[in-house]
Amino acid sequence: MDLAALGPQMPSTVIDFLAAGSSALTAFQALEDAGLPHVALRDLHLLPPVPNPEKYLGIGLNYRDHASEAAKAGLQAPSSQLWFNKQVSCIIGPFDGVVKPAVSQQLDYEVELAVVIGRRCRNVSSAAARDVIGGYMVANDVSARDWQFRSATITLGKSFDTHGPTGPWLTLAHEIDDPHTLDIRMFVNGEQRQSSNTRHMIHNIFEQISYLSTVMTLKPGDILATGTPAGVGMASDPPRFLSIGDVMRAEISAIGFIENIVVADENAEQSAD
Repeated sequence: MDLAALGPQMPSTVIDFLAAGSSALTAFQALEDAGLPHVALRDLHLLPPVPNPEKYLGIGLNYRDHASEAAKAGLQAPSSQLWFNKQVSCIIGPFDGVVKPAVSQQLDYEVELAVVIGRRCRNVSSAAARDVIGGYMVANDVSARDWQFRSATITLGKSFDTHGPTGPWLTLAHEIDDPHTLDIRMFVNGEQRQSSNTRHMIHNIFEQISYLSTVMTLKPGDILATGTPAGVGMASDPPRFLSIGDVMRAEISAIGFIENIVVADENAEQSAD
């Protein structure tokens, strides 16, 4: 439904909606009785639910089985939460194309549950962390492995343009009874590559929010990618990296799926707009 039809008092972006708090949620929940016309999903091109967050942060090696497969590749399991940035310019919609950079030969997939912060917060306890969550999305933390390990921060390998598909929509926090009981899967060309449940996180979502908010103010719209399970292409023997034409389908129960095709880097020779 077109929220703008409710009038100028209704927030026009997801971030504004989250920042408005209970008043916007109350108006949103009343929409079923408002008689607004519906638009069929098949007639829409879905954009990323949160296209311009201030922060997009990801946690590394946060599923036990993924930490184990990474250890076999020589990556040491961290003793504390391991966070990195995905630059927000990487964000695309749930069914947009993911570019295989001409400079990378090791493009990889990572299905993740994305948490979207709903309230400005700092120094949040784990017990209170659920109250600051605005909602959840499916995310694919697309990674250029040969760039990821060029620097200790791993940010460059996580931040190529188009390497942040999210969606298919924002499932609001109250719609998920327990975010730690969700099935999570990744398919490549119809073949299941990853399958787990969010209960297998090493650091649960509430611990993640508490840890981050000790350092920084989290704001409405900030995205936290909460980790990926085993089965990434890098850890296969031999490694199975993505090629142009491959289709990635990331699914999370109670939320939905996103599906992205790998496309060629048509702008490899362009230096500026």
